[in-house]
Amino acid sequence: MTTLICNCNQTLPLQTPKLGQALGEDLKEHTTLCRREAGAFQQAIQGRETVVVACTQEQRLLTELAEQTEGAAASIRFVNIRESAGWSAEGGQATPKMAALLAAARLPEPEPVPTVTFKSQGRLLILGPLDQAERAAALLSDVLDITLWADGAGEAGGSQVRRFPVMAGKLQSLNGWLGAFQVAWLANNPIDLDLCTRCNACVVACPEQAIGLDYQVDLSRCSAHRDCVKVCHAAGAIDFSREPRSQSERFDLVLDLRGPQAAVTFRQHALPQGYFRWDGKDLQTLLKLRDMVGEFEKPRFFAYKQKLCAHSRNDQTGCNACVDICSAEAIASDKSRQQIQVNPHLCVGCGACTTVCPTGALTYAYPRASEQGDKIRTLLSTYQAAGGRDAALLLHSQNQGQALIDELGRGAQLKVMQGVPARVMPMALWHTVSLGLEVWLSAVAYGARQIMVLLTDEEAPQYKTALVEQMAVAQAVLNGLGYDGVHLQLIEAAHPQVLDSELQRLSGRSAKVPVGPGVAARHAVQSDKRSTLELALDHLMAHAPALQSTVKPEALALPAAGAPLGTLAVDASRCTLCMSCVGACPSAALQDNPQQPELKFIEKNCVQCGLCAKTCPEQAITLQPRLLLTPERSQPRRLHHSPPYACIRCQKPFGTLKAIETMLGRLSGHSMFQGAALERLKMCGDCRVIDMFTDENQVRMAGDHPSKPQ
Repeated sequence: MTTLICNCNQTLPLQTPKLGQALGEDLKEHTTLCRREAGAFQQAIQGRETVVVACTQEQRLLTELAEQTEGAAASIRFVNIRESAGWSAEGGQATPKMAALLAAARLPEPEPVPTVTFKSQGRLLILGPLDQAERAAALLSDVLDITLWADGAGEAGGSQVRRFPVMAGKLQSLNGWLGAFQVAWLANNPIDLDLCTRCNACVVACPEQAIGLDYQVDLSRCSAHRDCVKVCHAAGAIDFSREPRSQSERFDLVLDLRGPQAAVTFRQHALPQGYFRWDGKDLQTLLKLRDMVGEFEKPRFFAYKQKLCAHSRNDQTGCNACVDICSAEAIASDKSRQQIQVNPHLCVGCGACTTVCPTGALTYAYPRASEQGDKIRTLLSTYQAAGGRDAALLLHSQNQGQALIDELGRGAQLKVMQGVPARVMPMALWHTVSLGLEVWLSAVAYGARQIMVLLTDEEAPQYKTALVEQMAVAQAVLNGLGYDGVHLQLIEAAHPQVLDSELQRLSGRSAKVPVGPGVAARHAVQSDKRSTLELALDHLMAHAPALQSTVKPEALALPAAGAPLGTLAVDASRCTLCMSCVGACPSAALQDNPQQPELKFIEKNCVQCGLCAKTCPEQAITLQPRLLLTPERSQPRRLHHSPPYACIRCQKPFGTLKAIETMLGRLSGHSMFQGAALERLKMCGDCRVIDMFTDENQVRMAGDHPSKPQ
């Protein structure tokens, strides 16, 4: 693998020998790799190995140059060390960070995953005032097949020349995605737009001015003069006796000019692909539409393991976290199958569902958690090996988050901002909410002293709530183990100056650095979420300052919201050991004992989903979020037991004393369970049948041999 670095016209304070030593490569420093020294780039790509280029500013130019270079076969990766590291007030101390960013860029590309396919033939529906819809259509009609939905006439009204099909009526539903939008409406207007010639005779004739230039009748203003019908006699487009008709049509794309508050439109934060809102100004929206004809693919971002899902058992709903947080409304509860359903066409890959899922039933598939873990571990280990101290990770989105960092770097170069501190390593994610508790704690175990998550104005409101809850749990664990300081930070910034001030406050030279483990962990982030969490906790507990003292805490209380760890409290006076909770538990935390009436519990396995509490017919179970610090955490322990109840006839145990006593108490006043019937409830199933059969024979024999009268 070859690495090309450039000091960008000597604006980057590169320490090339130290970078080469950290990467195990003999590096040559360039000054204008994209201009006068472009030959060095062309020479480097003459081969089949991977070439890492420390420049994103000229990525497009260098990519085009590679395409024009004969014999170029190398895989090229671009990494930003300018705005992220060198262009900063602390750029001279950023060599360890530069080495870490370059090392992370050398990692293998994420493995391919199954894809989701969209097919678009370019059938576009434009909704909005007719005059605005026609103007938009004129800019797109050369590449798209356009139909208009008239939502009023607008200021100018429709054109006299009908260039596009027009639909109108009462819009009832609009749903779907790129290539599969379904529109349903009620054709309830007297004017048939297919027959209308736009002669305007009806507009002139209407005494109430109830007909607009969208050629629809405002029935609230119409007084039934029917003058319009008379003047439209030849065309026959107006018929007030026509029954409303339900109609539907399918489109590939939708352009909505009505605004986000329009009725019967998409209200979710993450809009489906192929649906665009336009304010009439930003031409980028129209340019995107022009390119959306053909076949498109996106990664299938998630993987779902139904067996691990804590959503539903025994017709009871437990965990609903993924359904509640999905900003694309791609996840729904399937009550008939007692599981969730994820629509891959609506999924935008934010990963929020995988972050809040307590069991790991939903996992992020592209890139995989293990691949993200490798990147974090590489960043931190390289940074430390290159002499860096007190590392911090800044997790940000690859769109607006990266744009903010780029602007921050430019501001630092112009001496109007401080820039990204030398110990803060930016890491771009598809979405900032795609990583959560188990990865954050793993990063701290690897050596990160702070994890900062950058939110811009692109995230859904529920994402912030979830991140705050997860951070509260992680921080409670770290502080409870004796790691002082605030390790998890949420930064909200939509402007580079706000980001600059927040980074200086949290990680500048005067900021207090939180405490972390003295030894870096070596475990890898696993594909299984709970396994990763346990590995991180094991390492943090093994080096915890709080557990090195003579007085050690037995357990750490955790916030109730979002805690995936905890125990259960069972009310022994109410529990009948019916074992409904055991059947409902999705994580095998609750277990029975085949040898005797006993409810056992493995705290390590509990995800605090609440299915056991909701399933319990006696309401005897209460959740208690916490982290148990003793070895008993991973061992089965008895929550409740009861003496067996022996059959009064054969003495064979057939239930628990508590269950039988509870049943007898509830049925003793029932008319069907009196005398012998009540006594049979004290028998096992076999003896109950024998007793009933014996009793019937006695009654029959008494009927066959009646007593003789004296």
